[in-house]
Amino acid sequence: MRNYPRYFLGTIITVTENGQRNIVDGQQRLTTLSLLLIYIHHLRKENNAISDVSRLIFSESYGDKSFNIDVFERRDCMRALFEVGQFDATDHSDLSVRNLAERYEDIYELFPDSLKKDVLPYFVDWLIENVDLVEIEAYTDDDAFTIFETMNDRGVNLSQVDMLKGYLLANINDADEKVVQQKKEAANKVWKSQIVKLFDLGSEDRVDENFFKTWLRAKYAETIREKKKGAVNRDFEEIDKFHRWVRDNKTRVGLNATQDFYAFITRRFQHFAGHYIRMRKASYRLTPGCEEIRYNAYNNFTLQYMLALAPLKLEDDHDTINEKIRLVTTFIDIYLARRKGNFKLTSYNAMRHPMFNLAKAIRDMDV
Repeated sequence: MRNYPRYFLGTIITVTENGQRNIVDGQQRLTTLSLLLIYIHHLRKENNAISDVSRLIFSESYGDKSFNIDVFERRDCMRALFEVGQFDATDHSDLSVRNLAERYEDIYELFPDSLKKDVLPYFVDWLIENVDLVEIEAYTDDDAFTIFETMNDRGVNLSQVDMLKGYLLANINDADEKVVQQKKEAANKVWKSQIVKLFDLGSEDRVDENFFKTWLRAKYAETIREKKKGAVNRDFEEIDKFHRWVRDNKTRVGLNATQDFYAFITRRFQHFAGHYIRMRKASYRLTPGCEEIRYNAYNNFTLQYMLALAPLKLEDDHDTINEKIRLVTTFIDIYLARRKGNFKLTSYNAMRHPMFNLAKAIRDMDV
């Protein structure tokens, strides 16, 4: 394998903050490499001709192991995988930890038998010497995310939720660096908790992205593409790239000061995601007080969530929110029945204009 060609694994983007190098783009590739190296580390027990790869997995100082991709929530999982080769993350609250354990199992099951024998030491040497990564080091978080978008956002929605999260966290600032770190950790914890709950809905691909599109259209979008030839995209359509739309419309979204970015995650995102998740759960099974949500879901009317979020406010109490949702979804149930009875279309394309205009009309209204 000495003469095998080199393999380019792509670029990673990093930014150094307070002496710590943070990965903006490339964490999945580096994590996958770490998992592969951990697996090879265990194979070395049966074949001591394999190079020692442990130095590529962690560094050690005064007896303490620090994994080279050091994420606090993943330490127990990484340590268990390295030491015993397995970690039970079935009920773990952190989605990334569950993914980590599952992907290691994938490597264990899919690693080809043809590489487990005499050829394995040569493969490991090729992996270490001939697989290349290029690091781009940015000066600031904003620079890093601009590079990230430029490289990865070519007409395809790639990790939009992660890009939005990175933008919001990067703009949480304070004169006290300790306070900044505490706020970022608290905001990140809220974000991860809600994203896990969204994924646990298990209803469709990128349910987290669908939430952000629904929420932003319900609460902040003002325009929609006209129904005529040559019409250009407006807010409603541009929110398909919501990570960019939020940055371009940060004043409208209420991101005017550093404290607004923290509140956006810990108050607004948590509040509206919670009610969206509750409605989505009610769409799967008949729930007392939320029957209309199930009826509308049975009719495949996905626009009900945008309309139901529109009048909700942060200061509304639980009973007020329930009443608003009930009023909106009952209206939709009646409206759909009347349209169907009069042989009129109820498809997404037929209904998005009137429903969006109605969402704007009832936005932040009281009961």
